[in-house]
Amino acid sequence: MSKKTPISLPSVGQDSQQLVKGQGFGTAPVFFTAISTILGAVMFLRFGYAVGNVGLLGSIGIILLGHIVTIPTAMAIAEIATNQKVEGGGEYYIVSRSFGLNIGATIGIALYLSQAISVAFYIIAFAQAFQPVLEYLRSVPYIIDNGLLFLIQDRLVSIPALLLLILMVSTKGADLGVKALYFVVALLFISLIMFFAGTTSYVYDYSSVGFSDSITNADSFFQVFAICFPAFTGMTAGVGLSGDLKSPRKSIPLGTLSATFAGMIVYFFIVYKLYVSATPQELSSDQLIMEKIALWGPMILVGLAAATASSALGSILVAPRTLQALANDDAFPSQKMNNWLSKGKGKKAEPFNATVITSIFALIFVLAGDVDAVAEIISMFFMVTYGTICSISFLEHLSGDTSYRPTFRSRWYISLIGALACIFMMFSMNPTYAFVSLISMVILHILMSLSRKKSTGIVYLFQGAIFQVNRELRVFLQKRENDKNTQWNPAIVCLSQDFFRRQSSFNMLRWLSHRYGFGTYIHYIQGFLSKETNIVAKETKKEIIQMASKIKSNVYIDTLVSPSLTSSIAQVLQLPGVSGLENNMFLLEFSKRNSENLKGIIDNYPLIKATSFDVCVLATSERNFGFKKSINIWITRHSFQNANLMILLAYVIVGHRDWKDADIKLNAVYPDADIEIEREKLIELIKSGRLPISATNVELIAQRGKNVKQIINEKSKSADLTMIGLNDKQVKEDGETVFTGYDDISDILFVNSHNQKIIE
Repeated sequence: MSKKTPISLPSVGQDSQQLVKGQGFGTAPVFFTAISTILGAVMFLRFGYAVGNVGLLGSIGIILLGHIVTIPTAMAIAEIATNQKVEGGGEYYIVSRSFGLNIGATIGIALYLSQAISVAFYIIAFAQAFQPVLEYLRSVPYIIDNGLLFLIQDRLVSIPALLLLILMVSTKGADLGVKALYFVVALLFISLIMFFAGTTSYVYDYSSVGFSDSITNADSFFQVFAICFPAFTGMTAGVGLSGDLKSPRKSIPLGTLSATFAGMIVYFFIVYKLYVSATPQELSSDQLIMEKIALWGPMILVGLAAATASSALGSILVAPRTLQALANDDAFPSQKMNNWLSKGKGKKAEPFNATVITSIFALIFVLAGDVDAVAEIISMFFMVTYGTICSISFLEHLSGDTSYRPTFRSRWYISLIGALACIFMMFSMNPTYAFVSLISMVILHILMSLSRKKSTGIVYLFQGAIFQVNRELRVFLQKRENDKNTQWNPAIVCLSQDFFRRQSSFNMLRWLSHRYGFGTYIHYIQGFLSKETNIVAKETKKEIIQMASKIKSNVYIDTLVSPSLTSSIAQVLQLPGVSGLENNMFLLEFSKRNSENLKGIIDNYPLIKATSFDVCVLATSERNFGFKKSINIWITRHSFQNANLMILLAYVIVGHRDWKDADIKLNAVYPDADIEIEREKLIELIKSGRLPISATNVELIAQRGKNVKQIINEKSKSADLTMIGLNDKQVKEDGETVFTGYDDISDILFVNSHNQKIIE
């Protein structure tokens, strides 16, 4: 791999070499860089159109709505920029270092396209400043007589202007300098003074209620908004100065936010001045109406030319550096392409190759020549970028990450409003463009994920956010745990030391906790806790998690080092519920073929029952749940209290995709005299509980002196899982014999319910 060239992102006219060394700039360059981009082409060319189509109130609404996006974004950028140094790539650097390189590169490409297309937008707008010259040429007799009128169009100015700009950037690079910035702002200031000082013969009737007056057959509010939205962008232009500011943590928030608010105030005055100075028809049809209102009209054209030239220059300097930063991060699938685009020219590492690509993009859109169409496309890309930046700020607030310590802080709800507003306005402006933009982002992200190493930036961000949400939910649930609640959901904890020999108990746990509950699997390691056993426990946990991930398990996995089974059970019984719901069921297991674990289960059974847990004991067989097509539930008069819990557990199990075609059969063994009464009870229970058990799958069997185990062995030979109720007294008196003697059937789940569950 070739060595990549380190880059730095300039704003309008910055010297890239100066950026490396740092200049100790104050707040003024940040403010002027942003304000010169904000007060640009759209203000001069499309605000009259906006007022003419949606009226004064509608125009104010557009300004306010636009700033619902840009103010949260400006605050988010100011916040993020004061938490970390923003290096080459500006906004791309913020996104990629927060969301990870995969998502960062996806958004970065959208950002680059918006910057590259912006070059064309500003050049097309620049040509509008030469309309008087073009109008004069159209009236020249020689041009008319020789049929040359077709040559006199905006492209006569825009294409040479773009080529000249490309030549200047290619030869001079970022040496075009910050000095031009103050000159541009001065021209903007003078042109605005001329505009506000101007008067027209139009007299607005203040006595009439007409603040929403507009032309007939006007464009829709959001169509106008889409065309005008680029006017509100540009507040991020000063972010690239981060490494060159004397105090970036002060200058970026102050400069960015002051430019945003100053631009908003100027816009309010401009739309009011337009509204009271011309008719809606004039405003809508004449895109240079500000020239006719101004005290000295040509100054508006000078201001337009200065603003658009400055913005075009800024964009053609910034866009290649964003592309260069993307290539430096190996964003593109071809390594040759990454090496070529990241290559710098000369001592100052000017992104010459990236500038060539940007110039081609710009030329294509200049040839298209439609300001409004280009504006709509730019708006979509900016919305995606701004929405992402607001989302980063929101998630950083939510995650509670101690490394996130910005000196300037926004508010989480402001960032959330900004992110949601971006999505809403994308679809309001142009649903087709919005849908295509988002689908394109998804496809790009998939391609990035396939061609790049796994990126974890977004994982850490979401982990922190989920942690905070989980913390709040757990505290909330703990405060509410004494509230009367008859609803039951399994919160199961399983303790086993045999994961690497058999996974039957783990599978049972994941089936029971798939949708309706939560499962915690504790792998027991016998021994005393030490540095060595702690390392073993961590490695074992990691290995189990990797194995479990292959079967898409939702079980929480942990390990426990303890000197004995009794001590480990005592510790697990006192564990808080991971999900926020306190554990209410304990699952143990033994092998029917080798019942070495059974004695420990029986010895510790009273300990588990002392803590009011439901108890399940899984007896595993070599059939390993067979085809997972049938579950048999057995009820006797000695274990009727367990019936509802067994039915609920069977219902939960068949909800898992592994058991999706399984049938539940309910078997009950009673004396002859009680058969019909118990049958009606069970059928009514199934109906009232809306359980997926057919009446034909309910069988009551007369005991008639037979041994219950014998009946179960005969009837459940083909069952893949058999559930049998467990009685405390039986366990105490009969010990191991309660669990043995079922040699003819598959896996068995012995169930003991602490209290009778209610099926409603």
